[in-house]
Amino acid sequence: MWMWVNGELRDAADARVSVLDHGLTVGDGIFETVRTTGGRPFALTRHLDRLTRSARGLGLPDPDLDEVRRACAAVIEANPMELGRLRITYTGGLSPLGSDRGNDGPSLVVALGAVKRRPDTTAVITVPWTRNERGALAGLKTTSYAENVVALARAHDQGASEALFANTVGQLCEGTGSNVFVVLDGQLHTPPVTSGCLAGITRALAVEWSGALETELPLDVLEHAEEIFLTSTLRDVQAVHRVDGRELPGGPGPVTAKAMRVFEERAGNDLDP
Repeated sequence: MWMWVNGELRDAADARVSVLDHGLTVGDGIFETVRTTGGRPFALTRHLDRLTRSARGLGLPDPDLDEVRRACAAVIEANPMELGRLRITYTGGLSPLGSDRGNDGPSLVVALGAVKRRPDTTAVITVPWTRNERGALAGLKTTSYAENVVALARAHDQGASEALFANTVGQLCEGTGSNVFVVLDGQLHTPPVTSGCLAGITRALAVEWSGALETELPLDVLEHAEEIFLTSTLRDVQAVHRVDGRELPGGPGPVTAKAMRVFEERAGNDLDP
């Protein structure tokens, strides 16, 4: 595997950043995950726009998007695969121990790994921890991901692939790495970004292409929603067949099935929507 590390391609065995990189010591970094199919990235422009928004939210310098594009192209060419996870990581760079940033500038790492197509349906759980919709990192895709690691491990322990959070006022928010949609009385809804959820790239496309409403929803909407699905870069649109102990009707429901079909068609026709 070849990776881009601070200006050049390196073999994985030689791909290193300093142990004093601020992304490692205090989680001072941001990232994007981009799906590649047949060596071509999907929605890269939207991902790079969000990378810049996250950098500004964290107080990092704007990334050089021309360099990021060159890095992505080089890594994709060096690692041919049919379906891949392209990860762009941008951190505060070499810094002293503690929260203060150094003066050496940010680090940029781009890597690509093979993935398998996700199943059409999955199980999820809810967790007792909350997203802070008023926190400094709300809505930013940062490398400060430990609470997601903890929640996802609990989901796996319970035979699920994702864990869903409420926010501090009890509203449905998001998953550890996904956005959530529900069907109520035949209408599709998803939490607004003011809930504290990440403004997912796939979420935005699903809203645009399916006509979903952005609605403040209580967490217990999961107990009676007619259909539920998740969206993310690697899930696209994925139906949910179980939430905690509640089994939903078998197979993707009609609204979900339509959203899946439309997303696949639209995404197949335009790789950079």
